[in-house]
Amino acid sequence: MKPVIHSNPSRKRALPLDRTLFRLRYRVECFFHDLERFRAVATRYDKTATSYLAVLHVASMLLWLR
Repeated sequence: MKPVIHSNPSRKRALPLDRTLFRLRYRVECFFHDLERFRAVATRYDKTATSYLAVLHVASMLLWLR
């Protein structure tokens, strides 16, 4: 796994950046941010992994439908 972030602007020699991977990483980060808006997902109320996975599925469906 390689890091896909911009280098510091004050750096003398900029590190190469794969823009395609950066866009994909950004989409994944935004998706997880949207999932965290659901309180049950953010606080992990469910006691079992199965019920937590079900809440993740429902939250993902709601995000996909909007």
